Amino acid sequence: MSLLPLLVLALVLSSQSMSSNTTFTCPRPCTCHLELKFSSCSSANLTDLPAVLPPYTEHLNLSFNHLVFIRTQAFQDVRRLHTLLLNDNKINSLSDGAFEPLEFLLRLDLSRNRISILSEGFSLGLVSLQELSLVENRLSGLNEHGFLHLDAIRKLDLRHNSISCVHARAFSSLSALRRVYLDHNAIVNLEDRVFSMTRNLEELGLSGNNISHLDVGLFSPLTSLVLLNLTYNNLSQVEFKAFISLDTHSTHIHLRGNPWTCDCDLQRIFRKVHSVHRLQLDDYDNLSCYLPEELRDYLLMDVELCFAETVTILIITLTVIITVVAAIIMTEKKRKKTNKGKHWTEVNEMSWESQN
Repeated sequence: MSLLPLLVLALVLSSQSMSSNTTFTCPRPCTCHLELKFSSCSSANLTDLPAVLPPYTEHLNLSFNHLVFIRTQAFQDVRRLHTLLLNDNKINSLSDGAFEPLEFLLRLDLSRNRISILSEGFSLGLVSLQELSLVENRLSGLNEHGFLHLDAIRKLDLRHNSISCVHARAFSSLSALRRVYLDHNAIVNLEDRVFSMTRNLEELGLSGNNISHLDVGLFSPLTSLVLLNLTYNNLSQVEFKAFISLDTHSTHIHLRGNPWTCDCDLQRIFRKVHSVHRLQLDDYDNLSCYLPEELRDYLLMDVELCFAETVTILIITLTVIITVVAAIIMTEKKRKKTNKGKHWTEVNEMSWESQN
C-alpha cells in the first residue's frame, strides 16, 4: 500500500513534464532558448512560418528564408515578441493585420524583400514599434496610410527603394520620429508640408536622390534637426531661405556631390550660410562646380565669382567719395569767396568814412 502514493506522484510529475514539453516545443529547423526567450529559424529554407513556436519567445529570427506572404495575425501565438527579423526573404505581400497581435513589438526588420506597397492595415497593432526597416524593397511611393498606426516609431529606414513620390501626409502620424532615412531612392521633389508633424526629427537622410529644388519652408518645422544629408542629388542652385528657416540649436548639413552651377549668387549664398553659427556646412570645403564647364571640378571656395560685383561696389564707393570731396572743396571755395567779398566791402566802407 505504501507504493501507491509514490506511483501517484510519479504519474503527476510525468504529466507535468509532458505538459511542459508540449508547451515549449521548438520546431525542428529552429533553435530555441528558454532563458534568453529567443527562437531562431534563420537560414532554414522555410517557405511558410513554423506551425508552432514557443509562446515565451520575445526575439524571433526568421531571416534568410523563402517566405513569400505573411497572413493576417500570423504571429498570434507569440504575442510577447519584442524583436521580429524577417529580412532577406522573398516577401511580396503583407495582409492587413499581419502584425496585429504584436502590441509589445519594438523592432521589425523587413529589409531585402520584395514589398512594393504598404496598405493601411500594414501597421495595425504595432502601437509600441520603435524601429522599422524596409531597406532594399520595391516601394515606389509613400501614401498617407502606410504608417498610420505607428505612433511610437523613432527610426524609419527606407533606403535603397524606388520611391519617387512622397505624399504630403505620409509622416503625419509619426510625431515621435527621430530618424528617417530616404537615401538612394528616386525622389525628385518634396512638398513643404511633408515634415510638418515630425518636429522631433533629429536625422534626415536624403542622399542619392534626384532632388533639384528645395522649397523655402521644407525644413522649417524641424526644430530638433541635428543632421541633414543632401549629398549626391541634382541640386544646382539653392535659396538662402531654405536653410536659414531651420530654427535649430545646431544642424550639420552635407551637400557634396551635387552638380552646382557656380556663380556669384551661389557663392554669396553659401558664404552667408557658412557664417550662420547654428548651421554647420561640414563639407563646404569639398563643394565643387559642375557648370560652367570652364570651372568644372574646381572647388567653390577656391574661385572668386563675385569679382565684377566687388569692382562695381568699389567704383560706386569711389564715386561717392569723390562726390563728397568735391562738394567739400566747392563749399570751402564759396566760403573763402564770400569772406573775401566781405573783407573788400569793409575796406571800402572804412575808406569812404575816412574821406568824409
